[in-house]
Amino acid sequence: MAYAIKVEITDPQAETFVFAAQKTMYGGKAIAQGDVIFLFASENEGGQGLVARGVVTSSEPTARRLDLERQTPRVSIAVRRTALATRRLGRDELKRFKDWKDGRPETELNFKFYRQATNKIVGVSDEASAFLDSFF
Repeated sequence: MAYAIKVEITDPQAETFVFAAQKTMYGGKAIAQGDVIFLFASENEGGQGLVARGVVTSSEPTARRLDLERQTPRVSIAVRRTALATRRLGRDELKRFKDWKDGRPETELNFKFYRQATNKIVGVSDEASAFLDSFF
């Protein structure tokens, strides 16, 4: 399975990235060393969407806080960049894909990343992974 993360990325050209205690949704908590991950620079922090593809070099779940009744699972990961995106893909390109049941990879990404504006790690389908690969 492949994953995608939407997060603040200050230097998309960096060769390595470390993301601490990231929220996970849609299967994101299963991310592990060796998994492929697509990096989206969050528009909430001035980013432009898809910037890179990488491989997870380490993954560690964040301990749950005992004082919270409900808590979204979080994980810390390190990533080695393997490619830079050659075409733009972000909120503007995905927002028109709103028919949640149409089965399109664009709709899956819009649903998982932009229906809720929070930054997060998500699992993506094989179809969405192949679609994202076409941007490299």
